[in-house]
This record gives sequence, C-alpha cells and structure tokens, in this order.
Amino acid sequence: MLKGILNYSHYLLALSTQNGETVIDATCGNGNDTLFLSKKVGKEGHVLAFDIQDQAIKNAKALVEGHNCSNISFIHDSHVNVSEYLSSESKVGAAIFNLGYLPKSDKTIITQGESTISSIKSILGFLRQNGLIVIVVYHGHKGGKKEKEMILSYVMNLDQKKYHVLRYDFINQKNNPPFLLAIQKK
Repeated sequence: MLKGILNYSHYLLALSTQNGETVIDATCGNGNDTLFLSKKVGKEGHVLAFDIQDQAIKNAKALVEGHNCSNISFIHDSHVNVSEYLSSESKVGAAIFNLGYLPKSDKTIITQGESTISSIKSILGFLRQNGLIVIVVYHGHKGGKKEKEMILSYVMNLDQKKYHVLRYDFINQKNNPPFLLAIQKK
C-alpha cells in the first residue's frame, strides 16, 4: 500500500501532469523520469530534460530510444539556467529533481544546494496553478547533508498562502534513505 519514494514521485506526477503541457526533468540522469513524463504529456506536450553530464544525456537518450518520444528536448546544461529555455508566456505543469549523483558514475559530481534552490525558484515562477515540483533528496553522500539542509530550509519557508509543501519519507530505514519533497502551487 505504501509506495516507495520513486514510485510515489511518479504517482504524484501522474496526478498533476496534463496531456499537452510543458514539464521539466531537472536532472535527467538515466532517463527514467524523462521517459515517464514524455508518456504523460503525450505528443502535444514537451519535456525539457536537463543534465550537466554528457554521460547522463547519452544514458537518457538510449533509454527513450524506441519509445517514439519526439517530445523531449535534451539540454546539456545546468538546471539553474532553466529560465533561458522557457518563454515569458510558458506555463510548466510539473518538474522533478533527483538530487545527488548519477548512479554508477563519478560520485564527486553532485547536485549543489545553491543551484538547486535557484532552479526551484525559477520553475516556481513558471509553474501553473496546481502545478507540482517533486524533489527526491538523496543525501547519503559527501555534500548531501549540506544540500538537504539548504533545500529543507528553503521549502519550509515558502509562503503557505501560495504553496503546499509535502515531505514523504520512511523513518525506520537505515543509511540515510532518500525522501521526497513536493511543492504544489496554489
């Protein structure tokens, strides 16, 4: 009955994402969220899939190949620059972040709290009413605790009149289990 963190992230995105809209995978990694979002928004929708690593872009492209996903723009750039890829009229239905490092890759290349918060702020400016940002926080690596604390401090202080903020986690797991944050624009 209880969904794991990644399954719950997709559950929330499925509830909030509409056919034909623009969505963002801020850390495309191996492409699982990119593929999921591509299917949810359909051919009329658009997925902006960001990553700073060539390997992540290659992995994600390889995963979606053969799935007839012509609605994805792979962007080899930091999610901090997301506003450069959206027009002033753009409305974003949903976005997802998976913080930490690319699995089976260089563990020294990690997301950073400052750039993640900057990106979240930018996306909030484009997020439609009832749109959702999902943040999966992996923090069991070097630098992860600092990013976790920065992100939590930021989202806990979002104006409750403008946003709902949810934290979903399993409190009896060992070894710094990931948790999920969701920000819904009212």
